[in-house]
Amino acid sequence: MSESESEPIPGTPDTPGLRRRTFFTGAAGIGLAAAVVRPPGWRPKVGAPHPAAWLPNTLTNQQLAGQRVIYSYPGTTPPSSLYTALSSGQAAGVIFFGENISSESQIAGIIKKLRAAAAQSPVKTPPLLMTDQEGGLVRRLPGAPTLSEKQVGASSNPVSAATTAGTGAGQNLAGVGMNVNLAPVLDVFYQSGNFIDQYQRSYSNNPAVAAECGQAFITAQQATGVAATAKHFPGLGSATASQNTDSGPVTLNVSLTQLHTIDEVPYPPAISAGVKLVMVSWAVYPALDPSLPAGLSPAIVGQELRGRLGFTGVTVTDAIEAGALTNFGTTGQRSVSAAQAGMDLILCSARDVTQGQAATSALATALGNGTLDPTRFNDAANRVFQLRSQLF
Repeated sequence: MSESESEPIPGTPDTPGLRRRTFFTGAAGIGLAAAVVRPPGWRPKVGAPHPAAWLPNTLTNQQLAGQRVIYSYPGTTPPSSLYTALSSGQAAGVIFFGENISSESQIAGIIKKLRAAAAQSPVKTPPLLMTDQEGGLVRRLPGAPTLSEKQVGASSNPVSAATTAGTGAGQNLAGVGMNVNLAPVLDVFYQSGNFIDQYQRSYSNNPAVAAECGQAFITAQQATGVAATAKHFPGLGSATASQNTDSGPVTLNVSLTQLHTIDEVPYPPAISAGVKLVMVSWAVYPALDPSLPAGLSPAIVGQELRGRLGFTGVTVTDAIEAGALTNFGTTGQRSVSAAQAGMDLILCSARDVTQGQAATSALATALGNGTLDPTRFNDAANRVFQLRSQLF
């Protein structure tokens, strides 16, 4: 292990001050599976075209819901309940943190076992196996990319450096069996030392530089077979050092013009590059929605990201246990609200398998009782399925 992995690094998501650090105990139990609720004449479809890749039509609601949930676990040994969730078709994948990894060989062995469990599932595609390998201070595996995004953006040839970083990240993750990287960060920092800049997670305060670096990283990484995730839409670049959505609610009072000419500038090039996933932030953006965090906002997910920018891939939430969602209920309630807003994947990252079970059960119940529209639900599940069918 590198020095950066052998002990906590201030500011990484495994430590106070950054996302997905808060522990959360979810509601208990997976519950009984119910028959899939589908309207007459229903046929699966997805936003991103990919030939002949549809979920089996025999899945129960519980299994269908599981296709939209990413689980996490504590320590270096996954509990049996995680293997069961995968083998029973009630989990889409797993996110890994520093505490899960003692060495590359150790995590590679765990991933091999998780893949074997998933292979027993009725959903015959690889699970999504992901981590944050942004570069610099935010890495879960030792090695590439060693440069932070800020160092890449400030280099003499930022596009070349971003390409090298993307290739390195992809090869590093693929080497242990992971197939999704929750990177790159496309936030354009407004002030030096602010929330996203203080740990060098932003390429630049120049939207054009952030855009070209992000596009290069995405293209290079996805050429290795590892999916990239553009984050945190529509942008956390204006957040001050104390505005941390992990800790509590954050409102970013940037104008629509600022959002369109600064924060969102890197996204069209990322989408043109074929980025597979976009992570949506938990901040509130009054210029787009006066009250709802972005990941709970149909206006931001549906109208801005999918409508105005034309993104057709997989949307993924930031940590569902984030402090920014304090006023939005339980894990289950938050998960249903995110699904209603148009989020495809729910990221349960509190290192507690029962959190993922709670999200899955809540989604299944909401599908069964009509709270969540069956056609839209299946569209989302199939977008995830088609992503998985393209990965190793």
